[in-house]
Amino acid sequence: MLSNIGVPGLILILIVALIIFGPSKLPEIGKSFGQALSAFKKSASEAIHDDDKQDKHQTKN
Repeated sequence: MLSNIGVPGLILILIVALIIFGPSKLPEIGKSFGQALSAFKKSASEAIHDDDKQDKHQTKN
């Protein structure tokens, strides 16, 4: 889905974000988005790791 946006689409999104939020809020929004994405990736990784551990434990029994 996101691979079809391209550079012109990203520029358009950035311009709209600048108009809506203003240049002073964009760094805060970007930081918050990055932290949320990082937390999501960490949680997903932990869930996959825990699931793998559970599968290995079940095959041993």
